Amino acid sequence: MNILFCSVGRRCELLKDFRNTLGDDLRIVVTDNSPYAPALAFADSSYKVPLITDENYIPMILDICRKEKIDAVTTLIDPEISILADHREEFKTLGVEVLAPYKETARLCFDKYEMFKYLKEKGIRTVMTYGSLEEFMPDYNSGKISFPVFVKPRTGSGSVGARKVASMELLEELMNRDPSLIIQELMTGKDMDADIYVDTISHEPVAIFSKKKISTTIGGANKTISFKDDALFDFVKKALTVFEFNGPLDMDLWFQDGEYYLSEINPRFGGAYLHAYGAGVDFPSFIYKNVIDGKANEPVIGQYDEDVVMMMYDSVVIDTLSNLTGRMKEI
Repeated sequence: MNILFCSVGRRCELLKDFRNTLGDDLRIVVTDNSPYAPALAFADSSYKVPLITDENYIPMILDICRKEKIDAVTTLIDPEISILADHREEFKTLGVEVLAPYKETARLCFDKYEMFKYLKEKGIRTVMTYGSLEEFMPDYNSGKISFPVFVKPRTGSGSVGARKVASMELLEELMNRDPSLIIQELMTGKDMDADIYVDTISHEPVAIFSKKKISTTIGGANKTISFKDDALFDFVKKALTVFEFNGPLDMDLWFQDGEYYLSEINPRFGGAYLHAYGAGVDFPSFIYKNVIDGKANEPVIGQYDEDVVMMMYDSVVIDTLSNLTGRMKEI
């Protein structure tokens, strides 16, 4: 399988996991805007590309797919998900499976306020969210919501700009300064996460790996512990029925007052997917069976051990400048 990881950045361990599962049956091709992306060192071939907003970006990615005979493509950053989804048919013409959601689902996942409205419409429990101060005030005045609340960017990622707000004075200041912020109910229950694989042939979830967050940094969990709960699996499966996903995704959840609530969805490999892989939930093998064998995977939901702990740590790539600059090809 020739797989292309766009915007590969620091995702070294993910590439190692793919190599560990597929070995010689795998060729890893990656792209990035910088020659200093650490994960380039773990690829078979790498390409320097412009920013994803460049008008030449997608034509270059398509050229790479042709040159490298790519079978499947995915991205490791949120803003690029919709771009791949929008060009799915062009990739399909080349025989490339796009491991990203379909257009409308991609749009909803990137816009947290639109996601909230959609989930409410579909009857899926989610965190109460307001798109503006004007929308927030009637519920605040009637006592339906109180301080502290939580604010974050409507289309942000990595928890940049997200913070707890304890007073109306500060909330007004923040909202006036940045109208793109949304206001949310402050959840005080247990912070959880699920790695999910939606089969590209059956279009059904075939794996759900749930974990409790012990600690987080830069918006992602860095210490987690696995657990299993049929109520969580049922909630996740119900939520997935109102979307069109294709491949891996990461779902953020809260458990509060005996119920699960969907917070947001990152329709790509989550940063903490490494935990699922380490516990035996092998997405690379699922992708291979879908893309190369052309077969649907059998569901393995809940087939992993509880109380498996993941603890992330830092590592480094040491190389010469000439190797770094010489490694990346131009297209």
